[in-house]
Amino acid sequence: MRDLVSILIPAYNAQQWIGDTIESALSQTWERKEIIVVDDGSTDQTLAVARQFASRDVAVLAQSNQGAAAARNRAFSACQGDWVQWLDADDLLAPDKIERQAEALERCDSKRTLLSSAWAPFIYRFFRANFIPTPLWCDLSPVEWLVRKWEHNLFMQPATWLVSRELTEAAGPWDTRLSLDDDGEYFCRVILASDGIRFIPEGRTFYRKGFASLSRMGRSNRKLESQFLSMQLQVDYLRSREDSSRVRAACLTYLRNWLISFYPERLDLVKQFEELAAELGGQLEAPRLSWKYAWIQKVFGWSSAKRTASCYNEGKLAVLRFWDKALFDWERRKSEL
Repeated sequence: MRDLVSILIPAYNAQQWIGDTIESALSQTWERKEIIVVDDGSTDQTLAVARQFASRDVAVLAQSNQGAAAARNRAFSACQGDWVQWLDADDLLAPDKIERQAEALERCDSKRTLLSSAWAPFIYRFFRANFIPTPLWCDLSPVEWLVRKWEHNLFMQPATWLVSRELTEAAGPWDTRLSLDDDGEYFCRVILASDGIRFIPEGRTFYRKGFASLSRMGRSNRKLESQFLSMQLQVDYLRSREDSSRVRAACLTYLRNWLISFYPERLDLVKQFEELAAELGGQLEAPRLSWKYAWIQKVFGWSSAKRTASCYNEGKLAVLRFWDKALFDWERRKSEL
């Protein structure tokens, strides 16, 4: 009998997308699967939409709002699978994503092998997603994977992974203290608990960008503190495995890339950044804004310049959302004719 794969979906105020996400899970060509949706106290119709899919293969659970990490822990505690597929409530899996990765499992000797796959961002038109390889898209050791991620300031979408139950239990639960970058901290532990990462290019995941409020830091002190704690933990995890000069340099690059998110509003955290950099044998310089906003910084100050940059990026993203939605609706109507 083939292994059972648990597809675990935490959901919060995702009524617009949760149906498509569950359908992408149900459409998996890997037949032995269970789908568990945990609604984390949504205030919209997410729970009602999810319950329309409730069946022998789809369990829908509800809890008071406790955060994404708690919802994921609840989903895992309820699952029975030999393998775990994490899936956010607005993302999609290609129909053969799990099967492509599961085929590779048959050639793996260890349950601690971690499987990753290709991913691409989209807004509405997932079929237009462009898959662009990065230095993480290959077989790598745990340390090499994390070092490359920080050296190149890369991101790996959570749904790319297929994780054995053994490895999931070895890594431990999601950290409920974290409201931002909980996935970065969690998968850092999973990666370091693994025997290595095996990349399956044929497996594909679609990451919906431009809507998720949970991934936006903004000016929230709680999210800033969560991001910093996550970064501290990840640096400690990696250095506990290897404390080479290259690892320390990658950690410094990681800190430098994120410093601007905290400067100058949270100088207390900036000081902690500087102390951590000193422990790594380096130092941090004050971050610089793009030339487009440098004059605003000089005239009105750092905070005004950052707000201007944020407003510009939000406006640009809103235009992209509007345009992509218009094209999506037009192409859908055209296909129906």
